Amino acid sequence: MTQHHDRWGLPLGISAFMLWGAMPLFFPLLEPAGAIEIVANRVVWSLAFCLIALAVMRQLGAFRDALRSPRILGTLATAAVLIVINWVVYVYAVLTDRVLDAALGYFINPVITVLLGVLILRERLRPVQWLAIAFGAASVVVLSTGLGGLPWISLCLALSFGMYGLVKNRVGRTVQALPGLAVETVVATPFAVAYLVWLGSSGTFTGHGAGHSVLLMASGVVTALPLLLFGAAARRLPLSVVGMLQYLTPALQFLVGLLIFGEHMPAARWVGFILIWVALVLLTTDGIHQSRKTPRIR
Repeated sequence: MTQHHDRWGLPLGISAFMLWGAMPLFFPLLEPAGAIEIVANRVVWSLAFCLIALAVMRQLGAFRDALRSPRILGTLATAAVLIVINWVVYVYAVLTDRVLDAALGYFINPVITVLLGVLILRERLRPVQWLAIAFGAASVVVLSTGLGGLPWISLCLALSFGMYGLVKNRVGRTVQALPGLAVETVVATPFAVAYLVWLGSSGTFTGHGAGHSVLLMASGVVTALPLLLFGAAARRLPLSVVGMLQYLTPALQFLVGLLIFGEHMPAARWVGFILIWVALVLLTTDGIHQSRKTPRIR
């Protein structure tokens, strides 16, 4: 059984992160819908997909248990707010030809996660981790001065996803990925439905052909499928491997923005990216070194 898990873990993980990395190619297909309308549809159809998946995977009981726990429900409601903010900013970035800013945000995310550990969890960092944070800060300074303003899309994506991960970590051992996402979408769905009702005839779901409607509905599958693949991979792979795979997503987003969408890369942006890549190399190397020093529990 262990060999079976090892054999499937890597393909599942790579598939999840590659799907996330390719998402910038999907959202332009949903135009003329705007970012908030796309996210509202994404929430509604994600819930529908999650409920079907919960029934198929026999996890409806875990979903009901999470809804009945005030502590878990409150925590996941906070997670829902953070992930919706992340989705709106991300879709806005894609629709306004700022995929490179989105990629930078997810490259910055590991540095932000380490920093949140210091500020919120009072963790003590090793010198290499402090050096990585310094390179991350230098990247933001270079981009801010060289491009004429804070890279707010990148910072918003990194902060919202970093906080989302922190919140999810508090329930990670008690709620699996699929029931957790289902609860989050349950919390967000009334607001999404209210927004779509408010849009009414000015929305794009019914006025742009059946193909457009199907694509908006497919956003639920596009949202939930990578998470299911990721959840399956995370149970089969060492955490260090999962940590390395996460860089596939922003790397693919970077290539999509640069090579397919042809976004401009002035010198300041190149320097900013190189500085954050140095920070990631430092964090990754330090993480591998520490994992080798930690004795394995047999």
